[in-house]
Amino acid sequence: MRIAITVLLFFTFSIVFAQTPADGTVRTSASGAYQTWDAVEAEWISIDEFWARHVARRGGLTWGRGDKYPQYENASEHDTFLVQLPQGPCLMEFFHSRWRRANDVRRWDDAFNIYGGCPYVFD
Repeated sequence: MRIAITVLLFFTFSIVFAQTPADGTVRTSASGAYQTWDAVEAEWISIDEFWARHVARRGGLTWGRGDKYPQYENASEHDTFLVQLPQGPCLMEFFHSRWRRANDVRRWDDAFNIYGGCPYVFD
């Protein structure tokens, strides 16, 4: 009996934890909008809100928002900047001496790279 209960508890916990998405996982809502899993708060939110929470947890945007990138010589490793393009925003992170999409550094869901201005940041 003790073994049966142990096995049942093991499978119950395995199922619960196996179904929790990874931080930054993207899904499409019923309305067609992207939603991103915030593992810290354990909830689905918009990509823009996910970016806002991510940078807030790290002290805020280092370089704010804009359509002109900060100078390379003034940026430091892991600085953040929200570039505003005509197609929409994209969170950028300074990594290994250049500006990169934050998703390319953080390795969230690939859907981040097709959201807003992200496909166009290097045009």
